[in-house]
Amino acid sequence: MNLREKYDIPSDAVITIAGTVGVGKSTMTKALAEALQFRTSFEKVDTNPYLDLFYDDFEKWSFHLQIYFLAERFKEQKRMFEYGGGFVQDRSIYEDTGIFAKMHQEKGTMNAVDYETYTNLFEAMVMTPYFPHPDLLIYLEGSLDDIIGRIHERGRTMEQQTPVEYWVEMHGRYEKWINSFNGCPVLRLNINDYDLMNDPDCTERIVERIGNFLQQTAVLKR
Repeated sequence: MNLREKYDIPSDAVITIAGTVGVGKSTMTKALAEALQFRTSFEKVDTNPYLDLFYDDFEKWSFHLQIYFLAERFKEQKRMFEYGGGFVQDRSIYEDTGIFAKMHQEKGTMNAVDYETYTNLFEAMVMTPYFPHPDLLIYLEGSLDDIIGRIHERGRTMEQQTPVEYWVEMHGRYEKWINSFNGCPVLRLNINDYDLMNDPDCTERIVERIGNFLQQTAVLKR
């Protein structure tokens, strides 16, 4: 009996991993997919035609970039459900509007008209009963010091050159976003309690929590 069957997790479930940079979303996605015998869904960055343009001129290309992300994530969400589920997804469609588009609007790198157009489109596409919402969103959380420490440890050049103030802001924005999020059921996991990098064996404890959580959610829906 595999872990999915042991903890009674539906074979058609779709689980999304969310959290700020450095919390270990990709590591969690791969570990859970392997443990549950699910497929993975990762963000496609290499084929994004707006990313380089955006970094050259935030104000000119922020709207185009967010519309592109919205369309791609929407198509991917549909694909997973049309396939029949059984996926672990790295990053959610909800973070784009709740964090990044909102940040551009507040910082003045997306004008008010573009922001309103984007949010109206997002709500028409996503925040409806017809959109296939995930069965569960796992939110990875940790203290700011722990997350900045992880970013430094993995040593990515672009991240090392990013001012610490940016990571502070993103940490705060993510915490504010998740505290008001209601798009689907949320299970919070602290990265110190479930540290896959230093304790790979904790995967089963995570799967057990997921199974218990989904069963409780199913009871509440009846």
